[in-house]
Amino acid sequence: MYILGISAFYHDSAACLLKDGTIVAAAQEERFTRKKHDHAFPSNAVRFCLDFEKINIAKIDYVAFYDKPLLKFERILETHLAYVPKGIKSFIKALPLWLKKKLWIRELIKNELDYSGEVLFPEHHLSHAASAFYPSPFKEAAFITMDGVGEWATASYGIGEDNNVSIIADINFPHSLGLLYSAFTYYTGFRVNSGEYKVMGLAPYGEPKYKDLIYKHLIDVKEDGSFKMNMKYFDYSVGLKMTSRRFNKLFGGPPRKPESELTQKEMDLARSVQEVTEEIVLKMAQNVREKTGKRNLCLAGGVALNCVANGKLLRSKIFDDIWIQPAAGDAGGAVGSALAVWHLHLKQSRKVNPDDSMRGCYLGPEFESSSIEHFLKLSDCKYTELDTESMVDKVADLINDEKIIGWFDGRMEFGPRALGARSIIGDARSPKMQKTMNLKIKYRESFRPFAPSVLAEEISNYFDIDRESPYMLLVANVKENRQIKMSEEQSDYFGLDKLNVVRSDIPAITHVDYSARIQSVNGKYNPNYHKLISKFNEKHGSAVIVNTSFNVRGEPIVCTPEDAYRCFMRTEMDYLVLGNFLLNKRDQKKLEGDSNWREEFQLD
Repeated sequence: MYILGISAFYHDSAACLLKDGTIVAAAQEERFTRKKHDHAFPSNAVRFCLDFEKINIAKIDYVAFYDKPLLKFERILETHLAYVPKGIKSFIKALPLWLKKKLWIRELIKNELDYSGEVLFPEHHLSHAASAFYPSPFKEAAFITMDGVGEWATASYGIGEDNNVSIIADINFPHSLGLLYSAFTYYTGFRVNSGEYKVMGLAPYGEPKYKDLIYKHLIDVKEDGSFKMNMKYFDYSVGLKMTSRRFNKLFGGPPRKPESELTQKEMDLARSVQEVTEEIVLKMAQNVREKTGKRNLCLAGGVALNCVANGKLLRSKIFDDIWIQPAAGDAGGAVGSALAVWHLHLKQSRKVNPDDSMRGCYLGPEFESSSIEHFLKLSDCKYTELDTESMVDKVADLINDEKIIGWFDGRMEFGPRALGARSIIGDARSPKMQKTMNLKIKYRESFRPFAPSVLAEEISNYFDIDRESPYMLLVANVKENRQIKMSEEQSDYFGLDKLNVVRSDIPAITHVDYSARIQSVNGKYNPNYHKLISKFNEKHGSAVIVNTSFNVRGEPIVCTPEDAYRCFMRTEMDYLVLGNFLLNKRDQKKLEGDSNWREEFQLD
């Protein structure tokens, strides 16, 4: 039996295919259209899923959509009516899309896919809950979902047992932890729904100077983690902005203009809202542990991508163990909606996979050597073909020589993180690697930290964590014996000056607070990446490398060999690995009619 899960029309549209309850393929639409966070109907992602399994749409038994459009429209209508006349402008702006498309999702799906079967609509937070519990390695667990907003709910908790998921309680719009964080994302000059992780990365540069103001004026938090927000300070419920004039006045001026200089104020704001978020998450978790009695916890929803909060939750030991859906945002709703149909609608039993059922998140397209070589020859590229052992041996030496390599191998990752299939890699021991990658490769803000890929069997030798972190969703400190303590003068550094201090023997992935967002690599689902890091450790004495996503700012992660080659040629990467083919930048012809991205982003 085949079930197709779909999420669409808000951000991060995606498709997922289940075969007899097993996830066999999943991808985000953005990877195919090259439009970051593409919200359009995921036609390309659906086509990939069907092609991967070599079936056509007639083989699909059910299509699941990740929320209930009519219920969401009810919330929008009621909210705008409650704020008349203020809400009229934004309602009129939103109405045509609803009348034309969003109210007719069943018909739209059938028409887009030429599908005549049944279409089902689990609620948004039920889809999140299903995506959190069903793929997890737990037979039973509590779950918490947290995001901006679904239909009405913005957060929920409940219990998953065997093949059943049940929501016990929720928090409803407009009170939303996700939208509180997005309000500060907007106010600090970053883009909502994509810049939240920048706020998280900026937080360690600041002090929580505004935390008391947030608690006093913006949000009333109870001991059980439930909360209400003072909507006088926000405009998102019916307006076209996130924050109101009162919010701006409270924090001393209008929002920062995007791309303008970052000041200590933005860093302090980021630190403040990050700490508030962490404290609310911990209170929620404590209450859920007490109410459910479950020892394990599953998380999903956009707030579950806050890996700093996740790391603190793990270290709090409120729960024995936690598992986070790696595509925790709306893309993961495609997975959850399909699983909800399989287990809840069809009442199919659940087989627990002790490793989890996301298959390392390597669920996207892969390309055979013959198709890669055909592309290379067609593009008149200069390359060397190597077997796997020779390739990892060569690349290990290149990393040691502080070269920056585009690594394209195997099935593309599903979700927001590159996990060693579509990655840019380098030497974590290099003091200059973080700055070089940010400014010459990623063309992004200098403060942004990079993540380590570490051999799973070596993780506790480098970081203060006692378990694997395969999806880059947990933050932990670098081990104290690897840290380099700051001098008295360095301790007084403020803001971005903190960047200039080497803090450990793996400085390229050590953030200014000695933390790292860790990806452990065990080799089960991505053996070549494990072989590479193992070879690097064997030859050069380090089980850690830098891993960042294979893209530049403003673009999705690369999908095809052509995407990878274009990104490679338009940045200052040194080498490109495409499966068994190695390309040296110096051997390649310049792309005709193509500017360097450095010029596009107007970087010095």
